[in-house]
Amino acid sequence: QVQLVESGGGLVQAGGSLRLSCASSGIIFSANAMGWYRQAPGKQREWVAIITRGGLTDYKESVKGRFTISRDNAKNTIYLQLNSLKPEDTAVYYCNLVPSNRAYWGQGTQVTVSS
Repeated sequence: QVQLVESGGGLVQAGGSLRLSCASSGIIFSANAMGWYRQAPGKQREWVAIITRGGLTDYKESVKGRFTISRDNAKNTIYLQLNSLKPEDTAVYYCNLVPSNRAYWGQGTQVTVSS
């Protein structure tokens, strides 16, 4: 079974920071591109960031310069450092493969940014 467990979300004021973690099991973690996604109320889930097998990264344009994705293959874990948070970043954040596998979605972790 594949399990992806997100953690690290919380309530933060605009301009603040959070560090999200995604612990994986049941996959060959180092063999896959991994990513972060988010879903805000009333909106579809959207891709936010990717990290490839080789460590290359890319981001949704609106988060470039503020978010940083990383991976620790030894721990089967990826991270998303969220800096300079804005209210529009409020969403449930999920991790998954890139491209995503709909069977792998977990519960996500809530990030709420207040004005």
